Amino acid sequence: MQPTLKTRPLVLSGFMATGKTTCGRALAGRCGVPFVDVDEEIEREANRSIADIWAAEGEPGFRAREQAAISRILEARAPAVIAVGGGALVDGATRRRVLDRAIVVTLEADVDTILARASAGAVRPNLGGPDPRARAVSLLLARREAYAEAHAVMRTDDVDVDTVVDACHRLWTEDPLLLPLGARSHAITFVRNKPNRLTDALATLGPSGVVVVTDSNVHRARHAWLDAALAPLAIEPVVVTLPPGEPNKTLATVGTIWDAALGAGIDRDAVVLAWGGGVPCDMAAFAASTLLRGLRLVAAPTSLLGMVDASVGGKTGFDHAAGKNLIGSFWQPSQVVIDVDHLATLPTRERAAGLAEVVKIALALDAGLLDTLDAARGAWRTLPPEDLLPVIRRAVELKIRVVSDDERESSTRAILNLGHTIGHALEAATGFARHLHGEAVAIGLVAELEAGVRRGVTPAALATRIRHLLAAIGLPTDAAPGELARARAFLHADKKRAGGRIRLPVVTEAGRVTMDSVGLAAI
Repeated sequence: MQPTLKTRPLVLSGFMATGKTTCGRALAGRCGVPFVDVDEEIEREANRSIADIWAAEGEPGFRAREQAAISRILEARAPAVIAVGGGALVDGATRRRVLDRAIVVTLEADVDTILARASAGAVRPNLGGPDPRARAVSLLLARREAYAEAHAVMRTDDVDVDTVVDACHRLWTEDPLLLPLGARSHAITFVRNKPNRLTDALATLGPSGVVVVTDSNVHRARHAWLDAALAPLAIEPVVVTLPPGEPNKTLATVGTIWDAALGAGIDRDAVVLAWGGGVPCDMAAFAASTLLRGLRLVAAPTSLLGMVDASVGGKTGFDHAAGKNLIGSFWQPSQVVIDVDHLATLPTRERAAGLAEVVKIALALDAGLLDTLDAARGAWRTLPPEDLLPVIRRAVELKIRVVSDDERESSTRAILNLGHTIGHALEAATGFARHLHGEAVAIGLVAELEAGVRRGVTPAALATRIRHLLAAIGLPTDAAPGELARARAFLHADKKRAGGRIRLPVVTEAGRVTMDSVGLAAI
């Protein structure tokens, strides 16, 4: 699990003269934790100024010292506010190591503000040369993707220190996860009954309008929460309320969203809000990716499936008569706000269906999480929402790890399709009306595991264990007579098929999968 404010440091990154030291000292004082300035640590250890180190060793020598200092500071694993130099997190390996262990906030300011502050402060070796402005612009451009990989980006031009400190403190307390994808990076925040957190997420984007995509079940049960979140924005939202259920995940439904948004005169500064379960999340994201060639998206999932799967990773799409999710796009949200209080009104069957995705990712990547699920079994269907939070967070954390390495499923992300090859085919074969998505995945998991047992690659005891776990949760583990036979035809339309074979995740032990090219006959 990710550590919380008590153990997880907060790192202030960003270009020189954006206020990292000033804001960092104030934040550390507010929280009663140490403040560490990495540049000061380097100077103390070397007994030389940064300018002297730069002159003697050049930038490569300084960066080596900087990376070593950051590693030592993080190894302490103590709560602290840490200010790093402007180029410290440009190195990808260093940045990922810091993101794994800390909350990272990038401070930014415009070039004129930076140059004015820099000229009044210490010597800045990296702005040396005949044209400091051109050098600053060049560095900012080169570092743009690296600076964007942060849990939050905050401007300090015309903002007082207390405002920055307040925002950092709130973020640190929330302890969000981050999906690090360069300019497409975004935070995933976990809260309980805090509609104001969605208010803040939308307000940060400064939208000219908001297009809400939901379904009638969600709107009926949770409209007071949405009203509370949107009221402070003083924006009249365009609310598109879809009929619920997978059979409505179609091009015609996408057209309904397009028509409502364009009919309201939205522009490119509008934001699409996905507020619902898996279907509204997928529909809203696809609509956002296509409206005016791309609008910003915020996801506020209300179902367990939406929280652990549909809202995370950027896959969008809708169903076609030929198969499941055959038409879609990749489109990352600007933020994801997961409020577990929505689960209080989620039907038991829907909660169980969402748990199928948690079992899947635990089976593929985390034997410890699988043990946790196994220990409680059927109790997961009725636990209070807050008791589900650690499991939801861990499932999201595991998915982030995969997606950050392979956003567009060119290689390793395919392991997340475990149970989905047969599951998707089963959904299509039954007209997307008989099984919830998670129920079809549960059947697919058992079928794919048992296929692995027959091939001698999956332990029989593990297949039996998963069958019993899914059944205890309240999920089906076998299809009705004839359903799998009808589903076989839809394997030929699977997105992963190449000729007569499909790339399939194969479980070799709990928490470990490999990818294999499997003949359709073997499936």
